[in-house]
Amino acid sequence: MENTKSNGKEHCESVVDTTALSAAGDSLGADLIECPLCVGRGQLKRSEVLERLGMKDFARVAQLSAEEAFRMLLKKQKEDENAIWLKFESELTKRTNELSEKHRKELQGLETEKSGLKLRLTELQNNQEALLTNTKESERLEAEKRLRNEISMLDGKIKDLEAAQKVSEQQRLLAVEQVQTELENKLQAERTKSADLNRNMQDYLLEISKLRDANNALEAEMSKIVRIGRREEVDFAEEARSWPGIWVSEKLKRYGDYILAYRDPSGSATEPRIVVDNKDKDAISEVDLDKLVRDAKEQGAPVAIVLTKDESQLRQLDKDRRWSAKDGIWILRTTRQWLPRDLDILRPVLERMRTEGPDFLEKNAALAEQVRRSFVDIDEMEKELKKAAKAIDTAKILATNHKTRLQGLCDSALRKPAASASDDPPNQLAV
Repeated sequence: MENTKSNGKEHCESVVDTTALSAAGDSLGADLIECPLCVGRGQLKRSEVLERLGMKDFARVAQLSAEEAFRMLLKKQKEDENAIWLKFESELTKRTNELSEKHRKELQGLETEKSGLKLRLTELQNNQEALLTNTKESERLEAEKRLRNEISMLDGKIKDLEAAQKVSEQQRLLAVEQVQTELENKLQAERTKSADLNRNMQDYLLEISKLRDANNALEAEMSKIVRIGRREEVDFAEEARSWPGIWVSEKLKRYGDYILAYRDPSGSATEPRIVVDNKDKDAISEVDLDKLVRDAKEQGAPVAIVLTKDESQLRQLDKDRRWSAKDGIWILRTTRQWLPRDLDILRPVLERMRTEGPDFLEKNAALAEQVRRSFVDIDEMEKELKKAAKAIDTAKILATNHKTRLQGLCDSALRKPAASASDDPPNQLAV
């Protein structure tokens, strides 16, 4: 660019010089001189006079030579200027190509970075899903560990109760032996009063029979009170509506008994909705399950519940697969007693079905199998807890019975000396 500016400046100066020379030549050619022939009578140009005298106008020749030189110089200057502009255009094209290549490389780098970010986002999503699965697994393991700890604690308590029962049995036997020894000593000391003792024994037996009759009457009255005070079983809909966060529809005319769902903060039912079918028969059958699947499809519900009154109405097959899919419908086999607990267990699964679609479990077969196993494990743990509670109740009843027997023996041992003391004066008089 600097060369172009300097060449343009020289070109302008040469044009100015050429214009000045041409003006000077015209001024020389236009000067008039006196003709020596006519002594100024006429007017002739200098060039005409020189031509008549046979002489060349060197000024004109110099002017023409200068003009030719300037023309050649201008031509050369124009060629140089064109060459400079061609060089400038080639340099501009080169720089433009370099900038385009740089921009293309930057664009490729941005595309590579974009693909890397997409890959990283996919990895983060996969890691988040894996973290969620691991969290659920750890929560399940923690709950299982807590239940095992409780079972071990209950086992320890049962062992303690069994040990206490053995100690109580030994103490009872020892007390019985002591009382027996005392009674034998008293019997040996009072053989002379056997008749009176026999009469007293008959009185005691009569009194014991009266006390037994009174005790039976009292137990009958207590059983009546217990039957009267026992709470009557409420209807399923009223019982379910009393559960927190549960929405229950009115009784359906067709395709199921009720529609059950969780409530949102406004109190409305949320998805997914669950069809509930109550069964009170000896055992449910495959026909009942087929009908339940048909009702769920008619209601547009992805989940259905077959609800029995008691655990004995479920087959062993139903207990092993309490949570399973049939014709695209997930079925929960449960009882009135188990239903609140089962709904609490299934709540995270139902929330994921609401957010990710009804086919969430079909896409996650491992999770569905884990849910089924969780129901089986929880049922087994509940059976063990029932056995432990039954053992504790049995131990309590045995301890109460032993305590009652010991108390009765002690009371009878105290009454016999008093009765014998009251019977001594008549015997002395009789003697």
